[in-house]
Amino acid sequence: MATAANIHAPLGAVTVLHVVDAFITAKNSILAWNEARVTRKELSKLTDAQLDDIGLTRSDVARI
Repeated sequence: MATAANIHAPLGAVTVLHVVDAFITAKNSILAWNEARVTRKELSKLTDAQLDDIGLTRSDVARI
């Protein structure tokens, strides 16, 4: 007969994990926002003809 181990996480470990996950999520959100900002900035420098060549319009750039 197999026995199940009754192992519990140390007190506060789950809370620490949630806090660390929140920081990682916030960091990833900031990185994604900054990447989109840089992309929008570069695309806004292009002319309408150049945007058309890559299949975008000015309104598409604002949604990135």
